[in-house]
Amino acid sequence: MLLKDVSLSAIVAGFVAVLVGFASSVAIVFQAAAATGAGSDIMASWLLALGIGMAVTCIGLSWYYKAPVITAWSTPGAALLAGSLQGLSLAEATGVFIFTAALGLIIGLTGMFERLTRLIPLPLASAMLAGILLQFGFAIFSAMQSELLLVGIMCLSYLLAKAVSPRYAILLVLLSGVITVMFSGTLDLSHITLTLASPVWVTPEFSMAAMLGVGLPLLIVTMASQNIPGVAVLRASGYSTPVSPLITSTSLSTLLLAPFGAFSINLAAITAAICSGAEAHPAAEKRYIAGIAAGVFYLFFGLAGATVVALFAAFPMAMVAALAGLALISTIAANIHSCTQDPGYREAAVITLLVTASGVSFFGIASAFWGLIAGIATVLIQQLPNKASR
Repeated sequence: MLLKDVSLSAIVAGFVAVLVGFASSVAIVFQAAAATGAGSDIMASWLLALGIGMAVTCIGLSWYYKAPVITAWSTPGAALLAGSLQGLSLAEATGVFIFTAALGLIIGLTGMFERLTRLIPLPLASAMLAGILLQFGFAIFSAMQSELLLVGIMCLSYLLAKAVSPRYAILLVLLSGVITVMFSGTLDLSHITLTLASPVWVTPEFSMAAMLGVGLPLLIVTMASQNIPGVAVLRASGYSTPVSPLITSTSLSTLLLAPFGAFSINLAAITAAICSGAEAHPAAEKRYIAGIAAGVFYLFFGLAGATVVALFAAFPMAMVAALAGLALISTIAANIHSCTQDPGYREAAVITLLVTASGVSFFGIASAFWGLIAGIATVLIQQLPNKASR
């Protein structure tokens, strides 16, 4: 049955989904790892753990449910970590990953996914995410000060690609950056060799401040910006795959691989659309092959994690910063729109955004947590007159 369903279009869709996912956000993952002081061996271990986790979940879930279930790391989650892990040790960061994965597993096993996502208003969750991501947008233009030509070409490529081929915009931005650096004569790839990544175990340490300030926001961001849209993509494509087993499977894989660097494995949204549409296969019941193919390519990319780390280290920091920022522009825009769309939550959402973006920290707890608390407090205070008049 499996061999009869295999098609070139589905395999290509799986490859493109993985390539776009890696190219658009691997730089953000590196920044998250670097925030803990991780070296190249730890970064390679992160990619290996994430690659294995995504491979197993993509292949297993797609095969079992006969649907293109595409998983990914949380790009917004990686951005949150890059901005929130400063001052934390690698062991404390690992404790955060385990804490978040354990909560996700409980949510999956108990079927609480939909109920919990309604507890925090979407405008506040969007505002928190926008506040986290703003610094990456700022970094594009900070990088332009030191590398005007390079970043300028990447920005121009982004705008042109968004107009012509939005799906592959970041892939084209990466290509334009690589070509520019190569022509400048500053790129030295002579020391890069094809080597397999090795897993590096990190014994976790559990800090209450880190779990509240980083772990809870990571859970909220992952659920709101990855799992909910991921389910929506499946539903829009006509797949009625049950949600709870998907959340349980991705959370369990994160929990098992967290000591090696898997910070968040969850449902994919944007790349899932590549595998669940008619481009993957005209017959919807045969598109699950794209999910299996994506899993195989995830495994290859994960095993090559050491080479990927060395390759990105060879490029200027300005290019990496610009690539990460440009990859997040659409997400920043969507979340700013979402957080200001509802007049009833607009003021609370703006306060959430401002507190989060400020980077303020109390009791060692990061600003994302306080932004959410400030927004919820604002909503409750604004609702007092309505309650008093009843």
